[in-house]
Amino acid sequence: MDAGIPTERRPCEMAAVTSGAGRCRLSKVGAGRRPPPARVRVAVRLRPFVDGTAGADDTPCVRGLDSCSLEIANWRNHQETLKYQFDAFYGERSSQQDVYAGSVQPILRHLLEGQNASVLAYGPTGAGKTHTMLGSPEQPGVIPRALVDLLQLTREEGAEGRPWALSVTMSYLEIYQEKVLDLLDPASGDLVIREDCRGNILIPGLSHKPITSFADFEQHFLPASRNRTVGATRLNQRSSRSHAVLLVKVDQRERLAPFRQREGKLYLIDLAGSEDNRRTGNKGLRLKESGAINTSLFVLGKVVDALHQGLPRVPYRDSKLTRLLQDSLGGSAHSILIANVAPEPCFYLDTLSALNFAARSKEVINRPFANESLQLHVLAPVKLSQKELGPSEAKKARGSEEEKTGNPESPAPPSSASQKFSPLQKLSSMDPAMLERLLSLDRLLGSQGTQGTPLLSTPRRERMVLMKTVEEKDLEIERLKMKQKELEAKVLAQEAVDPTERENCSPTMLLPLARRRVTVAKPLKKAVVIPLQLIQEQAASPNPDIHILKKNRKRKLEHLDASEPQEKAEDCWELQVSSGLLAHGRQKILQLLNEGSARDLRSLQRIGQKKAQLIVGCRELHGPFSQVEDLERVKVMSGKQLESFLKANILGLAAAGQRCGPS
Repeated sequence: MDAGIPTERRPCEMAAVTSGAGRCRLSKVGAGRRPPPARVRVAVRLRPFVDGTAGADDTPCVRGLDSCSLEIANWRNHQETLKYQFDAFYGERSSQQDVYAGSVQPILRHLLEGQNASVLAYGPTGAGKTHTMLGSPEQPGVIPRALVDLLQLTREEGAEGRPWALSVTMSYLEIYQEKVLDLLDPASGDLVIREDCRGNILIPGLSHKPITSFADFEQHFLPASRNRTVGATRLNQRSSRSHAVLLVKVDQRERLAPFRQREGKLYLIDLAGSEDNRRTGNKGLRLKESGAINTSLFVLGKVVDALHQGLPRVPYRDSKLTRLLQDSLGGSAHSILIANVAPEPCFYLDTLSALNFAARSKEVINRPFANESLQLHVLAPVKLSQKELGPSEAKKARGSEEEKTGNPESPAPPSSASQKFSPLQKLSSMDPAMLERLLSLDRLLGSQGTQGTPLLSTPRRERMVLMKTVEEKDLEIERLKMKQKELEAKVLAQEAVDPTERENCSPTMLLPLARRRVTVAKPLKKAVVIPLQLIQEQAASPNPDIHILKKNRKRKLEHLDASEPQEKAEDCWELQVSSGLLAHGRQKILQLLNEGSARDLRSLQRIGQKKAQLIVGCRELHGPFSQVEDLERVKVMSGKQLESFLKANILGLAAAGQRCGPS
């Protein structure tokens, strides 16, 4: 029975090409063409039996057929086997050099082209992932071998006289219980994962250490490796409790024009192994760590399934691990997956699960491209002689130099000292013929500019747009001036007609802008509302001194023009209160202040619980109040608050007293 992937390309592979991670990066390479596809390459490594675990009658559950295929027993039918075919298979006797040279070393050259690359070690706990990635001093793994070759390549490509200057930086982090921790700086705490506008995955605050040799790499990597979280289980005495990610970034800068920049990233990822807690015996903290590891690996499987089936949504954001691997799976990196499996029958289910995951990962399609950009090269000014500047520009340059020196009477400096700002760079090593051509081009463009302004300082397209905008604004101002003159002429013509025709003219005629009168709204006046019954009683009362409101007729000047004032009569209401009524209201307030309780004082306007208690306390301490203004003296109210307090209460208390008096 064959469970491998058929050689014929499946429809889901074409659908995976159009997944979300592939679509979001088309803008980087242009809309006219798409980067060529690159399938995730999968290699399987079978470790030998661990000493002390192999019995006399134990037979391996996995057996290699050739350098690319293997078979495993079928748990449904022991008479059959399941066959898998991958890009490479490394048996029990394969060395670290075989794995590195056969799968990892070929992708390093892509970093010098500005592309990304990823190497992932996947498998159950105890299958040898960390040994494959790190190795030992006698048998170094993928990480030290890749760094040695990569640093050698950068030294050769960035040597003096080569077109590119290269620099290498490294970062080392772990994902422990869904927390991103910087192993180079453990005190930095949990870091966040971001995505920029171009779709690149970033980790703000992550340490970046420059390295130029393998000794520099060991100086940073070895102490950081001791910071990684490990623990002992029944299956592994040094089990990795977190996913470790080593990021190596190669920056390239072109030494000559057009001064391009390239950036390539290499991700070396040692994933924590999936665990069966019944066999590992995890409890407490180890059980919690195992749950976080299995959850992140489950989300990783969902991502691979979504890419394999071509689903519209890929759940990258469901886990920190998959969010960080967004470029490696379905993104823009050349990816290598090394699936580590164990031969013991007790690892059968874990091995079968790892092989099925590797088979699905083989169908994932990435689209690598070169991360290349142009550097804006800032050029220094060049000093030009007076002959090159011309007579008018030389005179201006000479005048500006005299102003800078502060001595206008001093003689002009030599013609070679005249300075003109130009975007041409002063390079002593530049070819004289090339320099002469650039200066001639600058003089030609400068002679075509306005008022001697060199045109190299502004791009031609932007300059034309700016000149057109200024011209349109000038035309708009002229139109507004002509329209204002027409309106003023119409107003003068209206003033010249007879009064009868003036009355028949349209009232909506606009006044000229210069003569239009601007009116400012007056502030609203506050009034005390008195019940209608009280007003009627006051009107029927024989006492003529009580008047609340009085209607007057005022004549108001209305200006149609500054030279023609007109009078207009309108009705106005004025507040007129007799002095006796005011005095009666003040007496009522004073009586209430001296005799009323705190509850009675709260019935007054502008008096709350705090002020009422304060008034009662001042009355007990200093004696009764002689006048209402004593509230300001004892610091109960300020002057403005006292005035507002009187306005709000005096009329109401006085009116209530007048109403209650006859009764």
